[in-house]
Amino acid sequence: MTSAVQPAFNDLIHSPVRLRICGLLRRVAELEFSVVRDTLELNDANLSKNLKVLAQADLITLRKEPSPSRNDSRRLTWIGLTDAGRSALEGHLRALAMIAAE
Repeated sequence: MTSAVQPAFNDLIHSPVRLRICGLLRRVAELEFSVVRDTLELNDANLSKNLKVLAQADLITLRKEPSPSRNDSRRLTWIGLTDAGRSALEGHLRALAMIAAE
């Protein structure tokens, strides 16, 4: 992110699970649901609930596609930060850095 991003504390992102999700997505275009779930050691319901909150705020995108390795109808869910989500996360991290530096 550029220096144009202003520090801005974000209550929605600040939730520990949501902050970890956004932090994990920070340096990648997308991650698959199970990768996020397993990396953060969350259960499906907890991850889904927090993803719904982030998606409703337009901070993440959720994309579903068929799994190439499965023959059933289940689909993979891919998660990525939106531009607004990246900006909000960077602003939040800058605000936290300012708080820590005080």
